[in-house]
Amino acid sequence: MSSSWGNYLKISIFGESHGPRIGVVIDGLPAGLAIDRGALSAFMLRRAPGRSKTSTPRRESDEPEFLSGYYKGMTTGTPLAAAIRNSDTHSSDYAEFSSVARPGHADYTGFLRYEGYNDIRGGGHFSGRLTAPLVFAGGIAKQLLEREGIFIGAHLARAAGISDTPYDPVHLGEEMLRRAGLRDFPTNDEAAGIMMQDAIEEARMALDSVGGVVECGVIGFPAGIGSPMFDGLENRMASLLFGIPAVKGVEFGDGFTAADLRGSQHNDAFAIRGGAIVTETNHAGGILGGISSGMPIIVRAAFKPTASIAQTQQSVDFIEHTQGNLNIRGRHDPCVAVRAVPVVEAAVAIASAAALIEARGYEGLQRPWGPEEE
Repeated sequence: MSSSWGNYLKISIFGESHGPRIGVVIDGLPAGLAIDRGALSAFMLRRAPGRSKTSTPRRESDEPEFLSGYYKGMTTGTPLAAAIRNSDTHSSDYAEFSSVARPGHADYTGFLRYEGYNDIRGGGHFSGRLTAPLVFAGGIAKQLLEREGIFIGAHLARAAGISDTPYDPVHLGEEMLRRAGLRDFPTNDEAAGIMMQDAIEEARMALDSVGGVVECGVIGFPAGIGSPMFDGLENRMASLLFGIPAVKGVEFGDGFTAADLRGSQHNDAFAIRGGAIVTETNHAGGILGGISSGMPIIVRAAFKPTASIAQTQQSVDFIEHTQGNLNIRGRHDPCVAVRAVPVVEAAVAIASAAALIEARGYEGLQRPWGPEEE
């Protein structure tokens, strides 16, 4: 089971949804990086379950336990390992699904791939629960990047057909990037957020679910970082984003909308502003040929509706080869995209930090790692 990513900065996710713990090992962090534990916990709390009607009722503290690579408030340079306890599990809800394929889930494909040895409780290693350690790793990466003047934020751009105010791809600032993360519901526009919550609640009451789109922005990322072909910035970010359960599409800049434009409409004219080379527009989303242009990086991830719904659905027993109906029990988000906002931030942060470290090396980072002197 491939749950490792990266070359210069490597992460490896471990655990299952209903196992005793889940966690991550991060290899390649520089020594002496001071970690703000309070900021890290606040970031992880944005993803944690059981805190609103738009979330699963399952409650987990998601407080990480540092196991290695961390001493006296700083990274040691050796692999940083952390674990998160699973405490609120209802494994009995999944007993009847050991051989029955839940529509939209990886029960059948997982059975084929792992010959029935995979842990089915709560979806096992396929569960969105595994995004908690991903957010831990992304929170560390965000702190590294912010020391370099690089800021990342995200918001729920669309849910149930309702759209939020999008990021300005040219004049995106730090205040806008932080806005959604400071709110109980992660939208830029509060009125749009209220309408989304009403639509999500309507779906929940109908024993159904809805999908959504998360938009993420990066500012301050230097121009000239990345590669063409198979190891570009888009490739790296997309590979991590597609590792998030329920993600079915990723686009950069204008994305699929670009297919309906002419070249004269999509091309970003170059200009010089304040001595810097910029583009007048940013249809490309800050990346050209897999390499950063210096403009804000704009990426969106599309999430399918939550597969676990309480309506009666048709399925099969893939061992007995019988067909029938099933009713899914358990606790599930009516819209996974809501809590996925910091997960998208985390994925983009990890890819950005990895590309920066590879391009510059530790010695090329612009600021000291340890606490600033007073």
